[in-house]
Amino acid sequence: MRVDVVHNVLKLNDALAAQIRARLHAAGIFTLNVISAPGSGKTTLLERTLAHFGAEIGQAVIVGDLATSRDAERLAPFARAVQVNTDGGCHLDAAMVANALEALDLTGVELLWVENVGNLVCPVGFDLGHDVKVGLLSVPEGEDKVAKYPRLWREADAVLLNKVDLLPYVSFDRERFYADLRAINETVPVFEVQATTAETLRGWFEWVAAARAG
Repeated sequence: MRVDVVHNVLKLNDALAAQIRARLHAAGIFTLNVISAPGSGKTTLLERTLAHFGAEIGQAVIVGDLATSRDAERLAPFARAVQVNTDGGCHLDAAMVANALEALDLTGVELLWVENVGNLVCPVGFDLGHDVKVGLLSVPEGEDKVAKYPRLWREADAVLLNKVDLLPYVSFDRERFYADLRAINETVPVFEVQATTAETLRGWFEWVAAARAG
């Protein structure tokens, strides 16, 4: 019975996500769903990315968190932002995104970012109407997160390894990270970055621009 209920929930979610995607495509909006564990640097990455594209491309961001509007407040100076609080839920779903879109003025928006709830498991299974899924891992979390939580990395269209400036100071096996990743996703592009430093983000910026251009 539980399996049937879960299947039906996901089926309804996927149907709504397809409607969201069609709406966004009709408006010329490219959508990126960014997923990581808490503390990996998603918000800092988005601050730098929004700032980079802000002068030339209209952007908006939907921020998912269990509580508070702190991340949305951080991102609001760079783009139109709306906070979604899940009240304990471990992920965003298509219905939450649909409601958030009603609170956003999408006029002139070409890039829509979804900062998902910090979690390496729950958010991965829910289509939000996005075009690409981005997985972010930070060095202090350890390289084993790829093998232990494989679905995100298997489905990711891009992977960022953040906080690489800490490699000399923490135990992180880079070779094992790449071996585990390539065992489940042979072709996904990987960007080693320090999200606080724009210079390290050039490859990521170029990938976003190319993905949006199609």
